[in-house]
Amino acid sequence: MRKRDIAIFFSVVLTLYGLINSYIFIRGLEAIPEPSPVRTWYVVAFWFLALAFIAGRFLERVSLSWLSSLLVWIGSFWLAAMVYLLLMVFAIDVVGFINHFFPLYPSFIDADVERTREVTALTVCIATLCIVTAGYINARTPRIKSLDLNIRKSGRQMAGIHVVAASDIHLGTIICKARLEKIVATINSLNPDLVLLPGDVVDEDIGPVIKQNLGETLRKIQSRFGVVAVTGNHEYIGGVEEACSYLVEHGIVMLRDGVLKINDSFYVVGREDRSLRGRKSLETLLVDVDMSLPVLAMDHQPFHLEESEKNGVDLQLSGHTHHGQLWPFNFITKRIFEVSWGYKKKGGTHIYVSSGVGTWGPPVRTGNRPEILSIRLSFT
Repeated sequence: MRKRDIAIFFSVVLTLYGLINSYIFIRGLEAIPEPSPVRTWYVVAFWFLALAFIAGRFLERVSLSWLSSLLVWIGSFWLAAMVYLLLMVFAIDVVGFINHFFPLYPSFIDADVERTREVTALTVCIATLCIVTAGYINARTPRIKSLDLNIRKSGRQMAGIHVVAASDIHLGTIICKARLEKIVATINSLNPDLVLLPGDVVDEDIGPVIKQNLGETLRKIQSRFGVVAVTGNHEYIGGVEEACSYLVEHGIVMLRDGVLKINDSFYVVGREDRSLRGRKSLETLLVDVDMSLPVLAMDHQPFHLEESEKNGVDLQLSGHTHHGQLWPFNFITKRIFEVSWGYKKKGGTHIYVSSGVGTWGPPVRTGNRPEILSIRLSFT
């Protein structure tokens, strides 16, 4: 991804972020009576929360510290809260607009408007807190998604293989050492033959990963044929060469538009993320591959799934979508991607798009469960 593209993207995001927060701020301020000293506390607290994430990320780039981590954590929770505050405030305004033309409210609401605003604001805040708390607990409890798939090819020396896959870990300040240790322990408890990481292993900046020495935790992953990963868009956002070098130094095989033949029995194909303009085509990558053997492919972003079908790939694993992560964004990802989450078979190709095991931004999931895949492949 070019620097110019990144600059444009973040300019748009920050503009929208500012507009959304301003809207929520104004509507909240209107619920506080004019002479109340609470208004001053509200102004300070609101903008501290709204700016915490941006300030924390900026400080991380300058110098990692407890303060930068604290601000990122606070700001990350605000990102989730902001979504549900926006939805509820907007819904209230829509109902109020309709009520203006077609009276719906019972008389006691209009009898004391000031009191109604206070109660409504308190209700919205409590509801948002409950949603975010439940989403945080959900995000920390990934499930094991088991799949039994048959590939109608001979694996020569192998009748099958047990693959464990964990996409979108997003290692960094939020997905820290304690979380990674739990993920690694879960992977090892499944006794995998091969572990695949289909992109976004690192969140953005590699600094927090290095500071917490997360690479040594990754070394603890145990599997017969090792750990193979591909790049995702977040490796590119934070610096793909630095991220990949760090992962390789800690025992991860990075397949960057590459092919790996394992035990003379099957292939793993790793595609560079779409962030790299001019990445190799799948057809090019498969030129020297013996297609009589099973072929497993990892492509972080699940676009153009027909390419794997057309080129005879037996299993494609992807991630990226998080299936929206926060409801109702899953409805958006469903419209963007042919498969936003789950399994689909196209011709002879098995496709699975994982919701991922980590989170980006808020450490909260309200639209789905995080997951680690346990895939038992039989070769016949």
